[in-house]
Amino acid sequence: MVRAGYGIFYIRIPQIYNSVIQTQNGITDSQVFLNNTDYYDRQVFPSYPNPLVSCPLYAANCELPESFTQGVTHNVSAFASNFVTPRVQQSSVTFEREVVDRTTVSVSLLNVRGEHLIRALDVNLLPPTALTYPIFDSTGSIFQGGYYKVDSFATWQFTRTLDCPWPPCINPLGRPIAQLGTIDEFQSAASSNYSGATLAINRRVAHGTYARVSYTYARAIDDGQDALVAGQPATVQNSYDPNGERGPSVTDQRHRLVVAFSLEPRPFHRGHELLGRFFNDWRFSSVMNYGSGRPVNATVSGDPNQDGNDLNDRLPGYTRNAFTGPDYATADLRVTRTIRFGDRYKLNLVAEAFNLTNRDNQRVAITSNGMVTTASTFVQSSVNANIAPYPGYYELPSNFMKPNAAYAPRQVQLAVKFIF
Repeated sequence: MVRAGYGIFYIRIPQIYNSVIQTQNGITDSQVFLNNTDYYDRQVFPSYPNPLVSCPLYAANCELPESFTQGVTHNVSAFASNFVTPRVQQSSVTFEREVVDRTTVSVSLLNVRGEHLIRALDVNLLPPTALTYPIFDSTGSIFQGGYYKVDSFATWQFTRTLDCPWPPCINPLGRPIAQLGTIDEFQSAASSNYSGATLAINRRVAHGTYARVSYTYARAIDDGQDALVAGQPATVQNSYDPNGERGPSVTDQRHRLVVAFSLEPRPFHRGHELLGRFFNDWRFSSVMNYGSGRPVNATVSGDPNQDGNDLNDRLPGYTRNAFTGPDYATADLRVTRTIRFGDRYKLNLVAEAFNLTNRDNQRVAITSNGMVTTASTFVQSSVNANIAPYPGYYELPSNFMKPNAAYAPRQVQLAVKFIF
């Protein structure tokens, strides 16, 4: 038997995008950024308990003092002029054959392609410049002999000034439209592709027994199309190279094995009513899962590319989601005993165990951005490496793939159900 299907599905635009665009319009929302290490910012930096703004209780709006205007920015979010509705094309084909009585073998092929998916680019950035920073140990005192190259959106200052007493220093981020900060443009330019093949053996219910074994090999890649994470734009690392985001999806799992069975033995029939009362009406069912590891993104904190976004930086030399986390395996078991009271009433006693073997399913940190863990930190501080001065350095990547969390341990629950 052969089954096939194809469909095109259009995706509704989440309301959160409209909300972000309405609030981040460059007029109703503004921020003040002051750096206390900057000489000029320090002159107007408010000290506790003095408030930044003294605002009357029923004032319609409050204006900042003129001395703070150099730190005011207005962020803007908008849809691209050629924005279109995202869509998904899905196609599948299944070949199934009965090999023995009540037992079938099937092979299923599935492809899901996402088109015109949403991604965000900060379009208020100047072209980046390739800069090199040294790699130090975690204390910042021992040079490790290596360097990382990064496309930086901020330049270096080599002359001594009040806010740069020890050059070189990293200049403040300059933007083409200086009056505005980030301009996040939501584009329908990302795509995704999932391809998977599943081999399954099914034993249909016969004599109280059901069994299924399936193995799936799959691959999922995308451009990091999740443009909003908890309401905050998750822009690509380099707005001038958005295609560099192509990599494994956060849901990519190459191998998955599932074994399930249900057993309801009835060893005693007519003529053995007493024995049947105790040994019949039991049901044992279980599901066992094994899955290979999912992708992990080697992120870097400290905003080494100086684009004003500390969430989109990766370890130089690695693509998005370049590492693979720990695998996952679990076995769940359910035991049900049915006690009958005549033909109309029965009582079900249920015992369930999840992760029956109490396997330690380790994982790396999971945040709102997916499976990520910090591989390194960029420190903006003057250092010398091989006599040459630098305005910042990378900390040596530690064992960031070491699991620091785990999925749920063994859990057991009991239930009673009365049916009438």
